[in-house]
Amino acid sequence: MLNSLFILNTSGDVILEKHWKSVIHRSICDYFFDAQKRASSPEDVPPVISTPHHYLVSVYHNQVYFVAVTTLEAPPLMVIEFLHRVVDTFKEYFDECSDSSIKDNYVIVFELLDEMLDNGFPLATESNILQELIKPPNFFRNISNQVTGKTNVSETLPTGQLSNIPWRRAGVKYTNNESYFDVVEEIDAIIDKQGSTVFSEIQGYIDCCCKLSGMPDLTMTFMNPRLLDDVSFHPCVRFKRWENERLLSFVPPDGNFRLLSYHIGSQSMVAIPMYVRHSIVLKDGTGGKIDLTVGPKQSMGKILEDVIVEVPMPKSVQNCNLSASQGKYSFDPTTKVLTWDVGKIELGKPPTLRGSVSVNTTAGAGSVEQPTINVRFKINQLAVSGLKVNRLDMYGEKYKPFKGVKYLTKAGRFQIRT
Repeated sequence: MLNSLFILNTSGDVILEKHWKSVIHRSICDYFFDAQKRASSPEDVPPVISTPHHYLVSVYHNQVYFVAVTTLEAPPLMVIEFLHRVVDTFKEYFDECSDSSIKDNYVIVFELLDEMLDNGFPLATESNILQELIKPPNFFRNISNQVTGKTNVSETLPTGQLSNIPWRRAGVKYTNNESYFDVVEEIDAIIDKQGSTVFSEIQGYIDCCCKLSGMPDLTMTFMNPRLLDDVSFHPCVRFKRWENERLLSFVPPDGNFRLLSYHIGSQSMVAIPMYVRHSIVLKDGTGGKIDLTVGPKQSMGKILEDVIVEVPMPKSVQNCNLSASQGKYSFDPTTKVLTWDVGKIELGKPPTLRGSVSVNTTAGAGSVEQPTINVRFKINQLAVSGLKVNRLDMYGEKYKPFKGVKYLTKAGRFQIRT
């Protein structure tokens, strides 16, 4: 499937290259660099690029491109999913996936790629299996390896590789058996000047942390499973039962994993939990004024956290002289982006950002095109889609049947304990 993998940075340097079937010269990356130059931003590079003799499939993360090269046609989504698995694995091993973390761990990166692909085909991509094969780096292990000449590669084959359940190792034992499930939802919405929602969609995930002994078998049902569209499952989920009964039946991996991801489309309009009141007036030659107010809607009754407002200003704007009642703001004269880091907003007096703007004088002074306003925020203990787990059953060799759900927060995080 994959012939080579190149890891590049946004400056056009090849950080690392790995080949499986045959060595492909790094000059193949010139096609990718040409597409990068034509893109308006790093994220806008086409994920699939066709060349006369190769196909380049790429993903972008944290100023780093992962570019897979194949000589034959391959399912592009499969390649993209594998590259995302590589990114997630690096984040688990090195705490972050960046240019510096890859350069600092060249040996482990090559060891991981050798195990994740066999002759160009995916082999071991589960985190718990990889951590049995290759021990994660730490300070004492690095010193020991330097003194003894050993590597992080284990001398024994993971038990999961020899079973019918390759994602779970055998012989798992815990003193306290417990498991946590987090429901995380991301809203992407467009709102007009009057505050009405033009477009909205939700991308959701259920992340799990299972610390259960033996071989537990879980069954999870939802109160409103028809909400979920375009669902993507972990391989442990029995897909036939979901198709027939709309319930999740699975033997979970040991440790952290993503059980499923789902998408709720724009046909289900959601209530946006915050508002933005704005007045932006920009005129050539006479300057302008900005008045922004953000806050949570009273109907939600929730606290907004990590609120960041970004306003890409027109090129004619030279500087901003503003005053923020909460947080701090910055204006980049190169990119012309005004950033207001509001922070945490509690119920009560909403924060404001007000002041004047200097606009470059040009011929034919008049009104300047109004900029868009981008807002990012987080809300704990709130699932906007209304998704809720109805029941959770657990069975196993050493477990008595467990039924029910203990919710830790209203957001959907719940716990099972035996």
